[in-house]
Amino acid sequence: MTEPERNNCEGLSLQEQLQLKGLRKALTNAGIPHEDLWLRYFSIGGMVGEYEVDAYLQSLHSLPPLQKDLLAHAANELIDELPARPRAPYTEQVSQRRSLLRGEGRQQR
Repeated sequence: MTEPERNNCEGLSLQEQLQLKGLRKALTNAGIPHEDLWLRYFSIGGMVGEYEVDAYLQSLHSLPPLQKDLLAHAANELIDELPARPRAPYTEQVSQRRSLLRGEGRQQR
């Protein structure tokens, strides 16, 4: 399936389109495969099969609000389990690191 077809959300409400696009973006950014999402979703009480979840993620099938929220919850749990990514330092943090490297942060004996 080509990318434009995959992102076609015709037939879904605006709210469902926005939620689905946000879910897709979160999964893509975190590198979470659909299979892992479904397994977590099912383990926390999701009632929809893997086939239906895959169809939903491709905008081919709608899901009830509770099931969409369980998918979002499953995705967020998986994202929370990922290792923390390096963060950009603030000026104060860089200054502190430089001071420590120069030995300015140590007390003289």
